[in-house]
Amino acid sequence: MGTLGLLLICLFLLTWEADPIQGAGARSVTLPESLLFISTLDGSLHAVSKQTGDIKWTLREDPIIQVPVYLTEPDFLPDPNDGSLYVLGGKHKEGLMKLPFTIPELVQSAPCRSSDGILYTGKKQDVWFVVDPETGEKQTSLTTSSSESICPNSPLLYIGRTEYVITMFDTKTQELRWNATYNDYSAPPYDEKLDYKMAHLVSSGDGLVVTVDRESGDVLWSQNYGSPVIGVYLYSGDSLRHAPHLSLAIETLRFLTFSAKDQAEAHSSLKWSYQFVKEQATAQAQLVPTLYVGKLDSHFYASTSLVHHGVSLLPRGLILARIEGPVTSGVTVSGRGECEITPSTDVRYPPGSTASKKNHWLLIGHHELPPVAHTTILRDFPVSLQHSTEKVIPPRSTASSDSYYHQHYFQKVSGIHGNPESNKEGADGRKTVQTPRPAAALPISLTQDHLTLAVLTLLLGGWLVFVLTCLLRPTQQLTVQRQREEAFETHPQVIHNNNQTNASVSEDVTQSTDTNVTKDSPPSSTDSPPSLNSHSSNIPDSEEVSAAAHKTTEEGFSEEVQVGKVSFFPSEVLGHGSAGTFVFKGKFDGRHVAVKRILPECFEVAEREVQLLRESDTHPNVIRYFCTERDRLFTYIAIELCTATLQQYVEDPASFSNLSPITVLEQTMCGLSHLHSLNIVHRDLKPRNILLSGPGALGRVRALISDFGLCKKIPDGRSSFSMRSGIPGTEGWIAPEVLRDTPGNKPTAAVDVFSAGCVFYYVVSRGQHPFGDALRRQINILSGEYSLSHFKEESNDDIIARDLIEQMIGANAETRPSTECVLKHPFFWSREKQLLFFQDVSDRIEKEPADSPIVVRLETAGRVVVRTNWRMHISVPLQTDLRRFRTYKGNSVRDLLRAMRNKKHHYHELPPEVQETLGELPEGFVSYFTSRFPRLLMHTHAALHICAQERLFHPYYKPPKAK
Repeated sequence: MGTLGLLLICLFLLTWEADPIQGAGARSVTLPESLLFISTLDGSLHAVSKQTGDIKWTLREDPIIQVPVYLTEPDFLPDPNDGSLYVLGGKHKEGLMKLPFTIPELVQSAPCRSSDGILYTGKKQDVWFVVDPETGEKQTSLTTSSSESICPNSPLLYIGRTEYVITMFDTKTQELRWNATYNDYSAPPYDEKLDYKMAHLVSSGDGLVVTVDRESGDVLWSQNYGSPVIGVYLYSGDSLRHAPHLSLAIETLRFLTFSAKDQAEAHSSLKWSYQFVKEQATAQAQLVPTLYVGKLDSHFYASTSLVHHGVSLLPRGLILARIEGPVTSGVTVSGRGECEITPSTDVRYPPGSTASKKNHWLLIGHHELPPVAHTTILRDFPVSLQHSTEKVIPPRSTASSDSYYHQHYFQKVSGIHGNPESNKEGADGRKTVQTPRPAAALPISLTQDHLTLAVLTLLLGGWLVFVLTCLLRPTQQLTVQRQREEAFETHPQVIHNNNQTNASVSEDVTQSTDTNVTKDSPPSSTDSPPSLNSHSSNIPDSEEVSAAAHKTTEEGFSEEVQVGKVSFFPSEVLGHGSAGTFVFKGKFDGRHVAVKRILPECFEVAEREVQLLRESDTHPNVIRYFCTERDRLFTYIAIELCTATLQQYVEDPASFSNLSPITVLEQTMCGLSHLHSLNIVHRDLKPRNILLSGPGALGRVRALISDFGLCKKIPDGRSSFSMRSGIPGTEGWIAPEVLRDTPGNKPTAAVDVFSAGCVFYYVVSRGQHPFGDALRRQINILSGEYSLSHFKEESNDDIIARDLIEQMIGANAETRPSTECVLKHPFFWSREKQLLFFQDVSDRIEKEPADSPIVVRLETAGRVVVRTNWRMHISVPLQTDLRRFRTYKGNSVRDLLRAMRNKKHHYHELPPEVQETLGELPEGFVSYFTSRFPRLLMHTHAALHICAQERLFHPYYKPPKAK
């Protein structure tokens, strides 16, 4: 009964307010009031039924917390529930500590600084989502910058959400310390005068929600929403309001739930509930508040959670364990996320997990509540950055070395360049513009002195030569550059980058030695506003550019071009594109980068490309953007330097022997899926625009999508883009609908899937194109004539690849799979996942009658799959073993799957000769059957698609859309 006592404590803590349905006797209940709204960490807002918890529809927005993905270890851990901040480590290795302020409080107080030398800047952005409560379709978004008119549709649901962006700058190290975006729904607490009849218990580590009747203790429903639950809301009084919910450890909630369910089954009860006596709650059944540290995608978070006696707690100050967490001998959660037995507190750290580390390591799990850090917010400006009482830019006549330092410092901090006389601060702090003074007349005595006149003439002539040289030098530079470009186009240079050199390029984390405050820093979260974004865009004016460093080498051929923080040698050409665009190998703040130089007539395109890069480059498979510089001649974009293109990878696979084609293609699709999730269509996907990074810290190479010059951002509420700006893409890789001149033709993101399908075949076939040679390629695309002759008819891997590529390059854009569907395709499955799929299918259809729709679909055309009689195509030892226990039908696909499942379950009990025949699990075992029955996997996958909505098959199919 001790476990039952825990729920009494949970329900006692949830002494909250009212259920609008319960108290709605005097009035009718509107549709929104009949729903609960579940907010999850991944940014989804699920509208669910109060009675069952079933999802009615889902509103998908940006994640609640967005932090940089480039950090190798977390410095700050945000709490997605209220924006609290926890800091890791410290000079005394204190472990986790809580900061005494939240992200919203910091944004409200910004600009401010803390007593530990951190400067905070912040921005707050409010938005209203106008949603149809029937379908969840977003009608429009209302912000300070836009408010579109909408068609009347009563009732409409108005959901307010606030975005807080915070940036931290460390004055001690002169570096950007951290930045984050925190989203919060506008929802006041529920009215305390009403009596809310439900208690919602949520787990801190996954999306499990258990809803209980507060009076009877009956479990009304339980659902798992796939991502940690951040908030539960009701709709009352035309707005969202917080509903009472309690956060528990995964182990605690599952333990309580399964215990209560077991008790109900033991008493043959139709309903399982948490009915117990308060006096029987022992000390072991008490709930303890803890801090749960979890990881979602690429970032960490921390949230408060209650646990019971059986959950492992990490003591304060423990910072040297592995990031995967401890190994428990007794259990907890299986691979499918189901609690199998009671959690154990017997923690064993793996060998080497307590070794000395250079940096602090963080253990995922439940920690004792950390202490509050002794940090306060100070209102005064830091002494190290106090404004000087002297004029920042003194007059030239009184210039000195000290005043020059102030001038240079002011330019670095404020980003203002050029003539220092043109921008001065007056006594009131405002900038004043100074006009040049007219030249004074020469004294008469000087004009009478012929020697003086001669000297003045020489000085004037020298001054004119100097001016003309300064004016002509940029023109000469441009002429030389273009001559070299023409030479490059006539005799292309092939730049072979050394892998070892470039290994430090894409993963280089060396900080700049510049101690001045700059706007350049690593990438921020996805939707950070440009003013707070970590990417820089320094635009020096013409005078500074004229004085840019041009260092001549001994040969006198190559001049180093320095523009702002970007430098490069024009002779080190990495490649070139359309409209005079060249890419050079260069440096940015001491880091090796690729410098993309764009002509003035393409400035508008460059700005759009930079904007899309800023928005999307937080994904590890999208090229990383660093900064933009500009002079009178060009725009320069500094991006991540890579070792090769996908085209080079295909042409010279020996240089990348450790990189499998499937891994490259999967990473490419992950990057493309990220772009599509942001409503960005690439429109020019081809092997030359997919790059390979240098090996990272673990020796891994990443595939990166690059060249955003033709990208298109599709506005919210739309799914297609117009063709008014011309036909985008490269001939031979353009989808057919882009070239068709038909009324109402509006291409969608499916054009990228088509191009990706061509890239898939190009990689798998080592250089072939599904639509033939370059001369007739685009004509074949328009006519839909393709050839996949590289694939063999009786090869399991080739059949799988053919199935996917044929779907991707289909002429009908509407039938092409989305990027999410492509990533779920068996083409990317390991042998282990294939075996799990066969096992799950066999378990699912085991009790199905022969005439059920699932079995009928599975057996349809099954004769070709089993090759008439599958028992005739297996080895003799296995045939003999199968006859020992039961009868299998040789013409049945279901019986073949059942035989595979049984032999897998009893593999270690099989005779040695049978084990030797089948091979090792899972690689040899799966290959044994798929090599003999190459159509088995794709046939089974297609037949079981009717079960895609079942939770068992969510790992194998794209989850159905919420209705």
